[in-house]
Amino acid sequence: MTRRALAASAAVTALALALTGCVAKTEPAQAIAVDITDDGCAVAVDTAPAGAVTFSLANHGSDVNEFEVLADDKLRIVGEKENVTPGQEVEFVAQLAPGTYYTACKFQQVGAPIGLAEFTVTGEASAVSTGEQELAEQAVVEYLAYVRSQVAELVPAVETFAAAYASGDDETARSLFAATRVPYERIEPTAEAFGDLDPKIDFREVDAVADGLEWTGFHRIEKDLWPPAAGDLNSDGQDALAGWAPSTPAERQALADGLVADVTELRDLVTADDFSVSLADISNGAIALLDEVAAGKITGEEDWWSGTDLSDFAANVQGAGVAFGAVRALAESTGDEGAALAADIDVQFDALEGALAEYGSLDAGFVDYATLTDADTKALSDQVNALAEPLSQLTHTVLGV
Repeated sequence: MTRRALAASAAVTALALALTGCVAKTEPAQAIAVDITDDGCAVAVDTAPAGAVTFSLANHGSDVNEFEVLADDKLRIVGEKENVTPGQEVEFVAQLAPGTYYTACKFQQVGAPIGLAEFTVTGEASAVSTGEQELAEQAVVEYLAYVRSQVAELVPAVETFAAAYASGDDETARSLFAATRVPYERIEPTAEAFGDLDPKIDFREVDAVADGLEWTGFHRIEKDLWPPAAGDLNSDGQDALAGWAPSTPAERQALADGLVADVTELRDLVTADDFSVSLADISNGAIALLDEVAAGKITGEEDWWSGTDLSDFAANVQGAGVAFGAVRALAESTGDEGAALAADIDVQFDALEGALAEYGSLDAGFVDYATLTDADTKALSDQVNALAEPLSQLTHTVLGV
């Protein structure tokens, strides 16, 4: 984690277009039934022709729910219908090009997607041209939905992790640490837009000391869960025990409560009606996430005590990929150079993800960072640099400046 801040800008107009499912004036095909329950999201069919796809949502559960259509990365939201209340039946229309998507629901609009299922759109893309302004608006809508979905997953995950830590169940807390951080790491540049929230949530010990701040958040808790021994050094090469002692039960509770409060505040800020992002925020966010990898994860300095840096690494790369995916169509629309740049970025993302896969995955877990050799870290670093070069041109291409 670094001390950069990515400023959130004024909203791009017409965001309601995709959020409400509005599309071009075409007659939709027969609606696809979606049976929503507290623990299920059953879509009647798993394929539809390209164009305006209508879903007939029926919430048979006990509380509010949300229906989502995700891109093939299972992260970027290309359409969503929020606030489907118990007993409600409502139609939602998504304009979908040919390709592979995933459908899912989100009980109480928080936590991980439920009932994730592949959904295939067949046929050919619409011949109707899409203007740059519409692509820009869609990019902002998609990325906002993505950021909000990640904080919706983050809050309950942190609550579970913090409760285990506060109760002294260190084995459970250690097992949850890496996975709990993933939604945060995917959207870290956005979180950094909110002043002191990111320092409270994610500062390392050396950052807090350097800035004269009270050290709280994930990494303060991490050091309790993987306490150093006599003679151990911190990431700055200093005595790890100097000025530090394991937290008392009361201190643990305060740190746990503080982390929950801070991520809840983050959720409230990004779900506020007046919060938005600009195209520059999205494209620069992709670049910033890769910078996060280069600055801390590739050196093993981020998760110094737990050795879970590769999990943060992978989450940063995923987040960068989603940000790129949101503006990709806009980049391609600028002409042959933009299309070639997008293709190059795709190739380098695939190569980096392939290199990371040699050491594990977010689902199965990664090896301890300490097990990597110098040759391993150099190979990963080289691939990060190979992606960073074309990605650094993305903002210029998208904004045309």
